[in-house]
Amino acid sequence: MAETASIMRVSKQSVYRMVHSGHLAAVRTADGRSFRIPEAAVREFVGTSFTQAPANPPQ
Repeated sequence: MAETASIMRVSKQSVYRMVHSGHLAAVRTADGRSFRIPEAAVREFVGTSFTQAPANPPQ
């Protein structure tokens, strides 16, 4: 969670919320207490959640 939060520049709590809401794919570990978030899931989330700002915004 901490590494994902750092990459996405959000808090760990935000990552937990995204996982629990189903917005970010994760796999629960065998002990059932932790999550692993695949790198591909982070890339997909970032790629679909954000849009690029226009180069010349209207004034």
